[in-house]
Amino acid sequence: MASTERKQKGQFGPLYKGHEGQYSWLLHRVSGLAIILFLFAHVVDTAVVGWGPDAYNRVAEVYHNPFIRLLELGLVGAVLYHSFNGVKIMLIDFFPRLTRHIRALGIATALLFVGSMIPITWIMGSAIIELLREG
Repeated sequence: MASTERKQKGQFGPLYKGHEGQYSWLLHRVSGLAIILFLFAHVVDTAVVGWGPDAYNRVAEVYHNPFIRLLELGLVGAVLYHSFNGVKIMLIDFFPRLTRHIRALGIATALLFVGSMIPITWIMGSAIIELLREG
């Protein structure tokens, strides 16, 4: 009977009922994947230069789309989070005693990320809104 209750409780929410470290790990992988996907797209759109300036200008025109600008804002967020979390991971790797303060480091990383994204979102978001007003 106890095993049935556990299965029913596990059906809701994440499979692992861990701490914020679980989400830090997941976001680190997702942000890394987003960065790699962007790098692939960037190499492809830069390679279009080989077909001449007209072809490149047509591809570059895509970046004037508000949706693509929103994706760029997401990319900046992914790069910032991945870098801040990577520094946290390196600090823990080089100074193992910091594992005692891993929750505080995670909170500091999140606060640094949010604090950095507020002005960036304001700047990039105003450009996106301007594009929407024009179009």
